[in-house]
Amino acid sequence: MWWDERVSARFRRNLQPTLTYWSVFFSFGLCIAFLGPTLLDLRCQTQSSLSQITWVFFSQQFCLLLGSCLGGVFKRTLSQSLFALFASSLAISLVFAIIPLCHNVVVLAVVMAVAGLAMGCIDTISNMQLVKIYQKDSAIFLQALHFFVGFGALLSPLIADPFLSDTNCILSNSTANASSNLPHIRKSLVPHHPGNLSHYDLPMKGMVVTRVSYAFWIMALINLPVPIAVFFLLYKERMVPCFSSSSHPLLSADELAMETRPVDKDELSTTVQRPHGAVGHDDLFSCCQSKNFRGASYTYFAVHITGALVLFMTDGIVGEYSGFIYSYAVEEPLSVVHKVAGYLPSLFWGFITLGRLISIPVSYRMKPATMVFINVVGVLITFLLLLIFSYSVVFLFVGTASLGLFLSSTFPSMLAYTEDILQYKGCATTVLVTGAGIGEMVLQLLVGSIIHDQGSYSFLVCGMIFGGLAFTFYAFLLFFHRMYPKPSADVDDASPDKPAARDDTGQYQR
Repeated sequence: MWWDERVSARFRRNLQPTLTYWSVFFSFGLCIAFLGPTLLDLRCQTQSSLSQITWVFFSQQFCLLLGSCLGGVFKRTLSQSLFALFASSLAISLVFAIIPLCHNVVVLAVVMAVAGLAMGCIDTISNMQLVKIYQKDSAIFLQALHFFVGFGALLSPLIADPFLSDTNCILSNSTANASSNLPHIRKSLVPHHPGNLSHYDLPMKGMVVTRVSYAFWIMALINLPVPIAVFFLLYKERMVPCFSSSSHPLLSADELAMETRPVDKDELSTTVQRPHGAVGHDDLFSCCQSKNFRGASYTYFAVHITGALVLFMTDGIVGEYSGFIYSYAVEEPLSVVHKVAGYLPSLFWGFITLGRLISIPVSYRMKPATMVFINVVGVLITFLLLLIFSYSVVFLFVGTASLGLFLSSTFPSMLAYTEDILQYKGCATTVLVTGAGIGEMVLQLLVGSIIHDQGSYSFLVCGMIFGGLAFTFYAFLLFFHRMYPKPSADVDDASPDKPAARDDTGQYQR
């Protein structure tokens, strides 16, 4: 195996919880990507206008951000975390099943708000629990976790595609005028930014003919094994009230050997620090309480803030690029054919997923700090080349693929690096997840407004500026890392240059 025996042994001991958290993140990906392709059919189902239905995007994104902030509330015990994940993954299956029954746009927005809250809880809790289990070995497992998001995000549009309407799904006298433009309108839709699509005459009254309900019911069935997997983990940990017992399973021979082996210097320092680490990873509001700041140096706050700002920019780039690349391509100076331009968002997400898959083995050999540096520099250079070759359709496809690769591993690498600096004592996971969520929503809205006022060329200029800011904030993070107080041990446990320290047992903490 390409990783050492220690990491492999830890993975085997925590196999079921790790696979469960990965599967829950698949639910997250499945739910985050279905809305864009199906929005026009949902507009027909609710018989609403284009501007009204785009508020469903905002409802989901805002509540996803709120759920990310509140997700840390459920981390205080393993039981709370698992019950929250069970409820959230089950809620996503129920949302998929209920969406076909929503014939009012307000009801649909409320249902998507519930989905957003569930997704936010999944995002925060799954990242937190994997960091808690693997600590300094967490980078590789976080990369795998975020691969499953990309896999789910790729799968849901593929499921929906056969059931999308090729012509207008509300039959009326004006249907013929809008039917030929329907694929273009679908690919141009961006959260809360109908933009220049308002001149299309889309009927709101008439006979509704759409088969998109089947897509949602299929996704509900595909997602159903995920809450079942979480329930089995609850059962294994004796946390289901009806099946709880005071006794726990005996350790296997390998686990017993790990428990009884001698403790070396690195492990001792990690063990001594763990009781203090328990104060970290609260929800965002608990993190902001003054009692958590007593005795903290200014670099403690600086690491949190700069880390969140890096992800604010990089996740914001993911949101705005995937949302507007189609609109940019079909307008001058490129004027790409609509059908060809429609492949660009899929290419972008495909290379994000591929990059996350590649990053799983790479993250074992390369330090998180180095991976983030390569990512932010790669994003900056890619946008620079896209500006230089802004008249080349071929390079637009090459640049889109390159950007997807460089952005793919930024979040998990940044999370692992920041937690490593803070020695797993701060609120890095909650703050970084929240910062990324705000960036994805705010930059998308900002870029949409700028493109509307200044034209499509400003799309690449905005990306270049955001990439430059991400690099600047990362440079500040490196500076604050050097200034951050060293742990009491002889070796700097927080340094990204130090090999991963062993946990005392590597056991799944109850």
